[in-house]
Amino acid sequence: MNAPESIIAVVIPCYRVRKHVLAVIDAIGSEVSRIYCVDDACPERSGDVIEQECRDPRVQVLRHVANQGVGGAMLTGYQRAAADGATVVVKLDGDGQMDPALLYRFVLPIQNGEADYCKGNRFWDLGEIKQMPLLRRIGNLGLSFMAKASTGYWDVFDPTNGYTAIHARIIERLPVKSISKRYFFETDMLFRLNTMRAVVVDVPMDAKYADEESNLKISKVIGEFSLKHSRNLIKRVLYRYYLRDLSIASLELVAALVLLTGGVVYGGIHWWLAFRAGVPASTGNVVLPALAIMSGLQFLLAFLGYDIQSVPRRPIHRSLAAPVK
Repeated sequence: MNAPESIIAVVIPCYRVRKHVLAVIDAIGSEVSRIYCVDDACPERSGDVIEQECRDPRVQVLRHVANQGVGGAMLTGYQRAAADGATVVVKLDGDGQMDPALLYRFVLPIQNGEADYCKGNRFWDLGEIKQMPLLRRIGNLGLSFMAKASTGYWDVFDPTNGYTAIHARIIERLPVKSISKRYFFETDMLFRLNTMRAVVVDVPMDAKYADEESNLKISKVIGEFSLKHSRNLIKRVLYRYYLRDLSIASLELVAALVLLTGGVVYGGIHWWLAFRAGVPASTGNVVLPALAIMSGLQFLLAFLGYDIQSVPRRPIHRSLAAPVK
């Protein structure tokens, strides 16, 4: 697909962004055809401010009666943009943390057929990430590692980065009712995209922090995110390796779990009994569980190696085109 043929749309979720959203809209370049501002029951009435003060003819305000979170706002914008004929849809936050000048970096890999979904990565330059608050930096590092395992995209980083672009054909196949509507949205999107075998590409960008105030507090969501990552990891592995396909990795994971569980349980019980009796554990009760645990770890590493190598590499949006009549 050539760039001139693409219709680029931007979706801006609006919740407590009255101070910055008009400046964000003004900075969006002429390559964008449509801008959807989703007033997510904003207490500052961002939608009213945009309608009264913005003169950009590309802008359309969409409204939620009740707050649905950033994910709910984005899914509303995604569906409207796709229905209106957009080719690529970009997410821009209305708080000024995302530079609209970078927008075409996110669109280009999709236009060139190299990706189905692009997301920002603020960790590509170690010098630039010093601008990021320390707590947020540490939280993002931890969440990134958990996200790699739960989503299956081992080659992407910074999963909570909301600067994204997606092909409209992918939007049409998203399980809208199942995707997390609040702050887990970006990471849950990656999980859903992996089940579709969509190609995700990181786009290097600088961290940008000024006087804006983020609604996402890493310290408050780390526990919730950990539970959701664990849930998605289990679902992804079951779907990918036991429902959708059965490979050597499927058997390696079973062997790893059996050997590790058996070695820990068997060894733990016998070591405890020996300790209670005040006698040394027998050689067999030491060697057998140790061998089981080491073998289990080898099988687990083999499974992880297979999983890392199976990251989607072939974009699917072209194969989802409507048939020519």
